[in-house]
Amino acid sequence: MAQASASPPARRDRIRAATMEEITATARRLLVEQGPEAASLRAIAREMGMTAPGLYRYYSSRDQLLRHVVAEMFRELAGDICQAIQQVPQPAAADDESGRRAHVSAKTIAACREFRHWALAHKDEFDLLFGVPLPGIDNGRFDIAEQCALEFAGTFYALFLELWHTIRFPVPADEQIDPRLLPQLRRFRDTLSTDAPVGAIQVFVRCWVLLYGAVSMEVFGHLRFAVDDPAPMFELILADLARLVGLEYPPQEG
Repeated sequence: MAQASASPPARRDRIRAATMEEITATARRLLVEQGPEAASLRAIAREMGMTAPGLYRYYSSRDQLLRHVVAEMFRELAGDICQAIQQVPQPAAADDESGRRAHVSAKTIAACREFRHWALAHKDEFDLLFGVPLPGIDNGRFDIAEQCALEFAGTFYALFLELWHTIRFPVPADEQIDPRLLPQLRRFRDTLSTDAPVGAIQVFVRCWVLLYGAVSMEVFGHLRFAVDDPAPMFELILADLARLVGLEYPPQEG
């Protein structure tokens, strides 16, 4: 007997979901335009024509609401990066080693560029996600905000591990890694559930430090002392990243 398909959500559930989406959008706008102190439940309710107690039917506290806002930002960023990766065309010789190498290289470059693009287009959101944490957010509690942050990070983890399994670029042996760093990298590797060597994990962390550092300095205006247009400097950083993982930059056509 065929199993019945799931019934569509009830009208009440659809209305509730739409209201929660409007609340988070309003909270995000107030956070971005006026700062964290302005995003009180009273201010959000006033913007929506509701009462502050009415918001408690949707979110139990301001902190819970802000964690959903942070989660939505991470979802958006991860989605944009995934879309940029998916839009990289398959090479003509997809099964050829050089084609696979070129493809994963192009996907990596696309992800890095999209991360920068999103950050520059959403400077205030970037500050909220990667700058000083909102009060009550960085309290070690695992919930939707932490989950979505890990899903964002997973886009780069998955891409890097694909890079490693495709190219097997040179990495330092365990005995070449600072003994103070080695156990920390081993713990991080365990969280990724990968068989990649610790040296590859060290390379990944170095790549992230370079990428995040370059984007953060540009977003927060810390490169203005030297350059007005940091775009060429970012391309130099991409070349540095490529060398760390054994790629040519710009990548060769596959």
